Amino acid sequence: MNRRLIGSIGVGGAIALLLCLLAVPMIVFGGSTMLFATDGGGGCVPGSANTVAQPGVSSEAANSIPANYLTWFRKVGIQYGVSWTILAGIGKVESDDGRTKLPGVTSGANAFGAAGPMQIGIDGAAGDQWGGAPVHPASEVVNGVATDEDGDGVASVYDPADAIAGAAKYLVAHGVQSNVQAAIFAYNHLDSYVQAVLGWAATYATGGYTVSGVTDVSTNSGSGNGSGSTSCVGTGTLDSLVTPNAAVATAINYAQAQLGKPYLFGGTGPDAFDCSGLVMMAYRAAGINIPRTSQQQWAQLPHVPAANVEVGDLVFFAGADGTPTSPGHVGLVIGHDKMIEAYATGVPIRISTFGTPTSPPGLSQVVGYARPWAQPGLHLAAGNAGAAGAAGAASAAGSAGG
Repeated sequence: MNRRLIGSIGVGGAIALLLCLLAVPMIVFGGSTMLFATDGGGGCVPGSANTVAQPGVSSEAANSIPANYLTWFRKVGIQYGVSWTILAGIGKVESDDGRTKLPGVTSGANAFGAAGPMQIGIDGAAGDQWGGAPVHPASEVVNGVATDEDGDGVASVYDPADAIAGAAKYLVAHGVQSNVQAAIFAYNHLDSYVQAVLGWAATYATGGYTVSGVTDVSTNSGSGNGSGSTSCVGTGTLDSLVTPNAAVATAINYAQAQLGKPYLFGGTGPDAFDCSGLVMMAYRAAGINIPRTSQQQWAQLPHVPAANVEVGDLVFFAGADGTPTSPGHVGLVIGHDKMIEAYATGVPIRISTFGTPTSPPGLSQVVGYARPWAQPGLHLAAGNAGAAGAAGAASAAGSAGG
């Protein structure tokens, strides 16, 4: 990965790279602050957070990227706040998404010590960027980007899911959220490599991929907000966010539309909400009924392992009036360690960071996750769900949870 020469791509890869460069679309470069953007864009983006609007999937991507690779590119992109198209561009240039027969892709390493479909350094000139053996138990603590993304108990540089997550960690460590080109250049020290990756990113994104300047949203540092949160008021939608289904997209759009509104204990809108009231109404807007309080939501909704969390899942915390077994606070997951929440009296509905040492008070320790749209017997509509106030909706009456 780091300090590798173009020879790591091999003769076949060099020819593919040359052909790619001949067809690279024009890439638009902006100021020093970068955001992965699509033709849609918009919404409310926290400047201090790692939330990234994920591009849509072009027909070229859908028809040429292996299905399992496309799934992991998109999932990992959301998890780590990296545009999935950048990960896909690296996967294409490095190994044609694992399809090249060059040394080191499925076993061993190439002449420079790079291995796996994302060609991560395990030895030699490439350095040991992976950390530990190329394949080792996930429980083993190593210094590197080694990851057990698919939860099979093994961190393998040859496993597509693990390798893609490892590449994302490397890019994040090298500042991809603030300088896209520099992070790609750190992956492989060639300007032509950077252009090739960005070229494929443009091909894979619906409407093309651009790197453009944006304006940060200033961090809310008022009393009680804590670090890691953002004062974010917007009327747009997260229209580029990759969601597992239309119902989740509707729920997130609803929650985002409430950003900046006040917290009210027992509130279920339309002017103010508490935490469980917000997520309940968000999913009611999508035609999905969930219990009223955070305690009931945790008790009755299907739980999700931390390794399998997706956009649209609910994340729970003990809260000021709950416990780990009966959590008093809940938020709506919108990305890697990011959620929309109604936090507390005096704090507007906001986007926050959770599960990190710098998260706001009470949000560092996660109780667990639940998935409203995975309830038994629930059949999701194929199109956009928007059945607000559907028959049988949970009552807004009763005690407020969180």
